[in-house]
Amino acid sequence: MKASSLRRYMNFWPPFLFAGIHITRLDDDFRHARVELRQRWYNRNYVGTHFGGSLFAMTDPFWMIMVLRRLGRDYLVWDQAADIRFTKPGRGTVSVEFDLDESVLDEIRAAASGGEKVLRWFEMDVRDASGDVVAKVRKQVYVRRKRDAGAAATPGT
Repeated sequence: MKASSLRRYMNFWPPFLFAGIHITRLDDDFRHARVELRQRWYNRNYVGTHFGGSLFAMTDPFWMIMVLRRLGRDYLVWDQAADIRFTKPGRGTVSVEFDLDESVLDEIRAAASGGEKVLRWFEMDVRDASGDVVAKVRKQVYVRRKRDAGAAATPGT
């Protein structure tokens, strides 16, 4: 699926649509994405700020998708773990940027070249309109090079 089609699809995907999450940018090469969350009556918490689950959801699938698309079909890529730290009440429109550097992909390829699993942490900041950090999020992605079909059929492996 092309990046533009995936962006449109995900903007209408119920978990994003009904949380108010909007992907404003997903580059064709899957190296950069930008996601916004506009504050609405239906995504506020008890005290009138952004619901923490929505702040987390806006960061959820992107590192996994971007790494998977950049590495290609020879790799298994999954989300492994996550951590979110709320630093300031989120109000108004908040956003997060994802930038996947080629050097990171080179490191992952090298670490996974022998078939070992690789666990890579990615960090990002959710920011409000004035640029203040609302939440710090870390996502851990699991990567492993797929086994050859011939190797899988070999007895004793």
